[in-house]
Amino acid sequence: MALVPYVENSLPVLSKLHNSSAQFRFANHDLRLAQDWKKLGVAAVVWDAAVVMCMYLEMGKVELKGKGVIELGAGTGLVGIVAALLGAKVTITDREPALDFLSANVEANVPPDSQGSVVVSELTWGEGLERYPAGGFDLVLGADIVYLEDTFVPLLQTLEHLCSESTVVLLACKIRYKRDTNFLSMLKQRFLVEEIYYDKQRDIHVYKSWKLPPRTDL
Repeated sequence: MALVPYVENSLPVLSKLHNSSAQFRFANHDLRLAQDWKKLGVAAVVWDAAVVMCMYLEMGKVELKGKGVIELGAGTGLVGIVAALLGAKVTITDREPALDFLSANVEANVPPDSQGSVVVSELTWGEGLERYPAGGFDLVLGADIVYLEDTFVPLLQTLEHLCSESTVVLLACKIRYKRDTNFLSMLKQRFLVEEIYYDKQRDIHVYKSWKLPPRTDL
């Protein structure tokens, strides 16, 4: 399912999604990300939330060097690639159909001497979580992954599994529908959540969250 209706060349603002590639400069590297809307849809284009997340990571407000990072619903892999270029050890995940495409983008944009710091791995939210260490990451990243209501519960299950109380979760989101705010309400039942950045031009919010400690009054 697409985030927005799409007809080729229907709107100038959407035409960039149909381009075969998208180019950026982050972390002192020129990046060229392949896109393939026709084959993989939303999983194979660079959304504004990913760009804003990379901008935020570049600000240096989150320590990345040597940190264990996992990106959820990575799509083209831009966010995970930039995190790796900024010094993190990154596991970049998406569903199985997107992995070959994702791996090709990583190989094309991560220098050979940094390839060892990036792993591309299959992750369908809520499934096979035992393959990932419980609470085993310093930082969890997600850009524009909050849009399908059916995924909210498994996404929360995945976040709870991946996070310890010291793990930071960063989510970059465009709030399109009431269900998007509903997800934030669900998240706040299990995590402390605060908005830490807003890109007015792109209408993208960045939220930071931490796992709530277990209740002792039960």
